Amino acid sequence: MSQRVRAAVFRPDDGRLADAAELLESLGAEPVPDAMLAVEPTDRTPREDADYAVLTSKTGVELAADAGWDAGGTAVCAIGESTAEALREAGYAVDRVPEEYSSAGLVDALEADVDGARVEVARSDHGSDVLTDGLEDAGAYVHETVLYRLVRPNAAGASTERAAAGELEAALFTSSLTVEHFLEAATARGVREAAIAGLNDAVVGCIGDPTRRTAERHGIEVDIVPAEASFDALATAVVEDAAPSYHE
Repeated sequence: MSQRVRAAVFRPDDGRLADAAELLESLGAEPVPDAMLAVEPTDRTPREDADYAVLTSKTGVELAADAGWDAGGTAVCAIGESTAEALREAGYAVDRVPEEYSSAGLVDALEADVDGARVEVARSDHGSDVLTDGLEDAGAYVHETVLYRLVRPNAAGASTERAAAGELEAALFTSSLTVEHFLEAATARGVREAAIAGLNDAVVGCIGDPTRRTAERHGIEVDIVPAEASFDALATAVVEDAAPSYHE
């Protein structure tokens, strides 16, 4: 008989994991939540004297707002619409959102305007060099503030054993770090090769090409990279791809 798609999801357990599981349920899938990221705030605040400030995540926005960051006359830039929405909810005006929700897209959106400007980049400790290097190449004076560190929770890894046992039909990776932490957890449990094999029998989706490249570099075959870099688009595409072919 037909059975629901069992889909592993690796978002941080700060509300996003529960939201992701709820979305997968609404799509008819059986979520297998396994938080591969935990947020450790650094208690630092973005600079307030920049011409432009770039925020790259909802988490960064919330930490900056909680710290009382005053954007003042700074032009505030968000890497994507979810970050922009978080900024607006926190009371900040959003001046720029790139058409392509990526570091490269943000560089493209700003490079014509930042020559000689001070640009503050406030994000996690795993931010891409594509953003900072691209802005510097465009002539900007870039300052980076690490608002939080992303670490692998000690309890992470149950999904690696499910993958190794062939008990997943889908997996959804939302960053290169979720891929790396999944593999670290699999290695720690002694199931790395079997987990990769299990993923390669499932439908694997990645947000964006950088995440896809990381997965493929480690031998994981990627089936889905949605045109829109959002979790909703990723989940919908992966479940739709996995559902028709899964029968017990």
